[in-house]
Amino acid sequence: MQYNAKEKAFEISIRIFTDDLEKGLAKELNSQIHLAPGSKTDEILEKYVRAHFAYTNPQKQSKPFTYIGHEVEADANWIYLEMPYTEAFRGGTLKQNVLMEMFDDQVNMVNIQYQGQKKTFVFKKNQAVQDVSF
Repeated sequence: MQYNAKEKAFEISIRIFTDDLEKGLAKELNSQIHLAPGSKTDEILEKYVRAHFAYTNPQKQSKPFTYIGHEVEADANWIYLEMPYTEAFRGGTLKQNVLMEMFDDQVNMVNIQYQGQKKTFVFKKNQAVQDVSF
């Protein structure tokens, strides 16, 4: 998550190994899925990301984000989101449990960059929702 002061928004990129993502989506959809370059899977990916990634500000308001798209790079998929954020970032609650339904030992790292500061947060099965602050 990187804050773009000019756009007043967080630009979010999520990197997921393609084979793991295909397994997670197949389990969720109860159907096989193949993520290939140019495939029409944005609707499925958006629904999956919305179920597994969310941010709530300190006032307990869920912040909406826009699904921008995805791209395939070697053995991974990059999913791009944008979250408008006009107020000062004071932290909040972040949920990041991508693939945790598939792998008990799944670890997700989130780097947040805001006004020259960078913090890394580690999400695990028993810590899928955490307070984030600067």
